[in-house]
Amino acid sequence: MTILDGKKHSEEILNDIKIQVEELEKIGKRKPGLAVIIVGENPASKIYVNSKVKACEKVGIYSEKITLPENITQEEILKEIDKLNNSEKIDGILVQLPLPKHLDEEKICNAISTEKDVDGFKAENLGKLVLGKEEGLVPCTPQGIMYLLDTIKDINLYGMNAVVIGRSNIVGKPIASFLINRGATTVVCNSKTKNIEEIIKEADIIIAALGKAKFVTENMVKEGVIVIDVGINRIDGKLYGDVDFENVSKKSSYITPVPGGVGPMTIAMLLNNTIKAYKGKGV
Repeated sequence: MTILDGKKHSEEILNDIKIQVEELEKIGKRKPGLAVIIVGENPASKIYVNSKVKACEKVGIYSEKITLPENITQEEILKEIDKLNNSEKIDGILVQLPLPKHLDEEKICNAISTEKDVDGFKAENLGKLVLGKEEGLVPCTPQGIMYLLDTIKDINLYGMNAVVIGRSNIVGKPIASFLINRGATTVVCNSKTKNIEEIIKEADIIIAALGKAKFVTENMVKEGVIVIDVGINRIDGKLYGDVDFENVSKKSSYITPVPGGVGPMTIAMLLNNTIKAYKGKGV
């Protein structure tokens, strides 16, 4: 069994981005810029946003953290996004989800300029991924997952059985598109899927993104399976993935840990998308 070390690979990506930013500064170009909008006092959101800001500092990307009150109106947040869309300092914009219930997440995310949509959530960017155009601004977590799979030198995804557990727009649907684009025979399951254990047991690759701690157990997987655990479940102050790592790892050829697997890759790919957005302007 080999652990797919997201922390190590994310450091490699961040070091490369840092070199790119330094090269831009040497020739007198401005730094790439990322704006992160956070609404309210959600503790988990604060942790995620601060980690993104710290990553920007680490590689030299200019960042703006816009903290807005819980009771902000839809119109006010759309005005903030409009300012950032028109800012010459900012190449990427993301709104930290979830938002307070009175706000329309879809409308707010769609207000971000397509060229600055570094989360890759807009219909235009998701549509390009479905059509096989992976070089654009695609969702960060699926992009990080594919990077980890691409580090496995002795596999060819073409013809492999892949099972995605979870059908979210953030992970499930886009990672399924990536896998289909690479020729994997891909099944997307959800919490209501009939005979889900039998389906998972046929998988050569499992992407677990259901949001239920230790959902995938040892008896569900076959020998030699590749397991990517996207789940982050906090129980009694500890983090658990959607996979029972201790037992499933005994049958896996490759597996990601939680924490230290997919999470660091997501932030690395966010900054990678920021560089893409910057360069897309021909700056």
